[in-house]
Amino acid sequence: MEQKWPHTLWVVRHGQSAGNVAREEAEAARLATIDIATRDVDVPLSALGERQADALGHWFGELPEGERPDAVLCSPYVRARATARHVLDAAGLADVPLVIDERLREKEFGILDRLTTFGIREKYPELSAQRTHVGKFYFRPPGGESWCDVILRLRSFLEMVTREYRRERVLVVAHQVTVNCMRYLLERLDEAQILDIDRQADVPNCGVTSYEFDPAAGHHGKLVLRLQNFVSPLREAGAPVTVEPDVPAAPKA
Repeated sequence: MEQKWPHTLWVVRHGQSAGNVAREEAEAARLATIDIATRDVDVPLSALGERQADALGHWFGELPEGERPDAVLCSPYVRARATARHVLDAAGLADVPLVIDERLREKEFGILDRLTTFGIREKYPELSAQRTHVGKFYFRPPGGESWCDVILRLRSFLEMVTREYRRERVLVVAHQVTVNCMRYLLERLDEAQILDIDRQADVPNCGVTSYEFDPAAGHHGKLVLRLQNFVSPLREAGAPVTVEPDVPAAPKA
């Protein structure tokens, strides 16, 4: 049977953003709201986030020529697009196509956008209690998405990948929840398994999770996990590893 998957699939979270920094400061000060003037889609990288993306790009550029990305698929959010461009520039891969796909956007927070954990409990105590009862996998804030909603759009995204990028090497640049939901689909996890992964640690900024096609796996071959939240390129370049969740912060379920 013909191989339907890419040879290699890298899934990367964007570099540290100004929103990550603002969220950490608001949580530390126990403020109700996060001081971000722009829409979530327009939040840029921090200076450290740019360094992280450059460090990751140098790592990709040092791979053997036949093992570098053939295409980059990216969230439309500014911080993700900037990460992808820094990676391509630093890797010397200016000719590699960069494709923006809205299905890779971060989970939408709806009315909870820009609220800290304290702000959610203070302003929407009933929603906070409902989320605790239902769990983040199924809880959908008004105007926002659950993890299941993100997974639904990512199913469509992966179907496109199998049609248009089979046998290629594909880099995906997205967001924390998007990375975890991709893992849920690619590794065929259940709710408990993916939430346990999420509970153990946040996805590092510019952390790499990668898969390689193994023709001997499964009935007809499949993508097999090779790297999980790999951050060695950042440490080697002296760029601090950061793991702040995207806003709004939410208690671990």
